[in-house]
Amino acid sequence: MGKSLYLECYSGISGDMTVAALLDLGADQKVLEDVLESIPVQGFEIKVSRVTKSGIDACDFDVILDAEIDGHDHDMEYLHGHDHSHTHGAEEYNHSHTHEAEEHNHSHTHMAEEHNHQYEHSHEAAAKNVAAHGHDHGDEIAAHTHEPHRQHKHRGMNEIRQILADTKMTDSARGIALKIFQILAKAEAKAHNVPVEEVHFHEVGAVDSIVDILSVAVCLDNLGITEVIVPVLCEGMGTVRCQHGILPVPVPAVTHIVQQCGLDLRITQVRGELVTPTGAAIVAAVRTSCKLPETFVIEKIGIGAGKRTYECPGILRAMLIHPEESHKPEKAVGIPAGNESAANETAKIQTGVTESADCADYIYKLETNIDDCSGEVLGFVMEKLFEAGARDVHYTPVYMKKNRPAWLLTVICKEEDVPGMEALIFAETTSIGIRRVKMERTILPRRKRKVMIPFGEVEVKICGSEGAEKCYPEYESLAEICRKTGISYAEAYQMAVDASKNLE
Repeated sequence: MGKSLYLECYSGISGDMTVAALLDLGADQKVLEDVLESIPVQGFEIKVSRVTKSGIDACDFDVILDAEIDGHDHDMEYLHGHDHSHTHGAEEYNHSHTHEAEEHNHSHTHMAEEHNHQYEHSHEAAAKNVAAHGHDHGDEIAAHTHEPHRQHKHRGMNEIRQILADTKMTDSARGIALKIFQILAKAEAKAHNVPVEEVHFHEVGAVDSIVDILSVAVCLDNLGITEVIVPVLCEGMGTVRCQHGILPVPVPAVTHIVQQCGLDLRITQVRGELVTPTGAAIVAAVRTSCKLPETFVIEKIGIGAGKRTYECPGILRAMLIHPEESHKPEKAVGIPAGNESAANETAKIQTGVTESADCADYIYKLETNIDDCSGEVLGFVMEKLFEAGARDVHYTPVYMKKNRPAWLLTVICKEEDVPGMEALIFAETTSIGIRRVKMERTILPRRKRKVMIPFGEVEVKICGSEGAEKCYPEYESLAEICRKTGISYAEAYQMAVDASKNLE
């Protein structure tokens, strides 16, 4: 069964903080190390250790770059735009820190054991696929010295896709990583006013960003996370120095991600950058809800440490949770044996459990009447809405004023997707007004599984409570088998339903 992850971003979020929190939550470090060993990128090592942040024990994930590609990320005076006692040339300032070397306090108290893994192998075959482009902001930045600048490699989205293709990881993890990179690329392209495929930028091209993003994807996949709840991103204020000079906080890439993906942002009084572009892109890519259950049970807690020193604790807290309604204690404390009815009533008081296993949820319904769009346009719009995350889209034939035949477009989506859906409808149709309503709905517990039938593997959805579950084979998964084998859809469907009865 899938797991729900709650990310508490009161001290912001960055790539390395997220990896550390997920490792602390139980992600398999050996699985991660094996994936990082296969990345066709050289010049880095990772260190996983225990540190103390504001008196709290936390996991620290550190991507240590070779000296020639390291930067200023933990130099607070430099990041905030203050000059050092020695003089820096204009060229040195033009090659500065990466947002993603990452966050908050670097003066950790290191405790217990540390794990260092160095990756300096050449990956010659894969390196041939990586072309050289314009200026980077991360792994190819100049060191904080007066030495001459070295020749640097540079990466855009084409090179990133090749790196992902050459890395040994699951398709699911690869998909998560690609989505994060695409969101980041779109934001950087917007900030610099260039097409996505032409942007050669600091966030996507940096070695530490690549390692952080792949690590987040691998850990999420390894933990089996299917829902991610992020109510708000807390950001600082002031300025931060980057490749393009001293920029206001939030930096442009973060504001574009927040705006494009409908994230909730709260500006705090902390002076400094709390939310990095990679951190914002991670949230935008994996968040499924901004609303926590009214009551919930915490299964496990992971705490990831940041690197920079700010006034806030500098930690990211991650929790595996489930709604309290789904938690039924085996035995109520203090109830004599044999008094089951009293035990049941006590359990309901303690956990809020009711007889129904159904789950309350909220959804938004968007509607608009359209009488002057062609069928081709409406078909295209439906595809785009589904791609953007709509839960359902349908058209209903209606008659409008003056007896005009028309279509009622209805879109079902989550609250956080409403702005994007409305923007898409306005951009792609002739609609000049959209109605929306927040609706409460009751949904059955559901989970996705894979079953084997004689002709191959089929994805199924299991819905309902234990003892009253129903199986619904996924159409595309079943249809693909039917096309390849010639078996009838009805026959394959029944085989999948029968196979699901053997699932635990």
